[in-house]
Amino acid sequence: MNIPFGERLKELRQERNLSTTELGEIIGVTNGTVSRWENNKTEIISQHIITLAKFFEVTTDYLLGLTDY
Repeated sequence: MNIPFGERLKELRQERNLSTTELGEIIGVTNGTVSRWENNKTEIISQHIITLAKFFEVTTDYLLGLTDY
């Protein structure tokens, strides 16, 4: 548990064979933004967390590394 958000996001993105550009286009941000999230270089707003959780069909707690399910 306690997997960093960026690591979890990258894992989920790669499981779907998406580039950072493709994921960014899907959720309405730039590929640079996705990259900064994955590298834990910038904070993510709650609305984007919710959008990503819905897209990947996971809970926000899972995405944030608070749970493993």
